[in-house]
Amino acid sequence: MRTPENLVRHELIGLKAKVVDSSNPKNVGIKGRIVNETRNTLVIEKTDGKEVKLVKEENVFVFDLGGERISVDGKILVGRPEDRIKKKFRKW
Repeated sequence: MRTPENLVRHELIGLKAKVVDSSNPKNVGIKGRIVNETRNTLVIEKTDGKEVKLVKEENVFVFDLGGERISVDGKILVGRPEDRIKKKFRKW
């Protein structure tokens, strides 16, 4: 079960996400459902059906966990998803 404490160790595909801060101001406000994840990027499908590829390291994301919103710096998410699940994190 995904909780705010273990979110970064779980699968992100399928979660709703929004960019709240970015080094590229055009990315701020992008929101939708995560449809793919690679080592350095997240692909978000917006409500109009368009997909946007975002670099994890440059953005701060807010994930929706059933009404609870969790803010995560993309720098913490950098890494292959299968390796991130095994990785130990300090309190983020």
